[in-house]
Amino acid sequence: MMAREPDRVSRMLEAVRALGPLIAAQRDDLDRGRRLPEAIFAALADAGLFRLWLPEALGGPELSPFDFMRIVEAASALDGSVGWLVGNGGGMSRLGGYLGEAVARGWFADRHAFVASATGAVGTATPVDGGYRVNGRWPFGSGAHHATRFMALASVRPEDPGSPLLCCYLDRADVTILDNWHVSGLRGTGSCDFEARDVFVPAAHAHRFLGLQPTQPGLLYRMPPSSVFAWSICGVPLGIASGAIGSFVELASRKGGAGTQAMLRDRETVQATVGRTRAMVRAARAFLIDAMTELMAATDAGGQRLVEARADIRLANAHAAETAMSVTDMLAAGAGAAAIFETCALERAVRDVRAAAKHVAMSPNNYVIAGRLALGLDPGARF
Repeated sequence: MMAREPDRVSRMLEAVRALGPLIAAQRDDLDRGRRLPEAIFAALADAGLFRLWLPEALGGPELSPFDFMRIVEAASALDGSVGWLVGNGGGMSRLGGYLGEAVARGWFADRHAFVASATGAVGTATPVDGGYRVNGRWPFGSGAHHATRFMALASVRPEDPGSPLLCCYLDRADVTILDNWHVSGLRGTGSCDFEARDVFVPAAHAHRFLGLQPTQPGLLYRMPPSSVFAWSICGVPLGIASGAIGSFVELASRKGGAGTQAMLRDRETVQATVGRTRAMVRAARAFLIDAMTELMAATDAGGQRLVEARADIRLANAHAAETAMSVTDMLAAGAGAAAIFETCALERAVRDVRAAAKHVAMSPNNYVIAGRLALGLDPGARF
């Protein structure tokens, strides 16, 4: 994968920051509607934030993993739900590296194309002439209300644990969205269940989940898809934590402690909290970057080096999520009673970061996998 010119990434980051006032003005609507307001979704799409990993050959930016994470972090600092959908939507644009060029080009001709994906369940894909008949119900379809396509995992032979898993892409008209996203954090993501009943999916609209052959040459598309999938959202908790630090600094500069006119920022304990949380976020980010750097180097080398690199990515993801939770908790504690009000940005950050950390990509089980390998055992995980 070629290095991207700094100006392109800078422009995209500036486009993210420019959305701050719009997001702030409609923040309450994210919770009430349990999805992104149309104006916010359209602005994100118009800025190209749902095609970050679309191959260059198809007119996309094909960002490096590091530039991708910077943009997801910046969006998440503004709002966790916004960052979550930038990570998911921008991440799913990588399907252009796995499907035929004509198919991908046609889907992304729509500037507002958005692919909702779900890997929390496995449906069935029965082979028929020209493709598959797909059935199933899948949870956590983030961005479902705005999606133009839905990616669903399905097995050709569900009774066989070794049966290959397929990524099947369903038309919006072929799925039923179940409005069940009633949650504490990341409310604005609209991560509803969706289901399909006897839907025909052409063979050209499906590919293997593991062991797939990319149709584009970039390193991004040759890397293990499960690792890349996890990377697409790992920047969200750190972005939320960074945004929380900014909110705390602003709060500490205008709020005094109980019974005193002195600003919170004048307290040494508060100053230490800001310094410590900044160090924690940067350390977690550095671990993520180090792990991705090794994964990129190990992809073509293969063998045990790649196995260990994949485990380290999982480890860095879990560590980043735990760090982000610790950071937001420390800041909320430092803010005192103000942090329990829904009008306080820290209240939202606490619940959003905890919801993000529940994703399987950041599961504490990742520590077990890394520990097993370090102890000379098999990883104990299929993926």
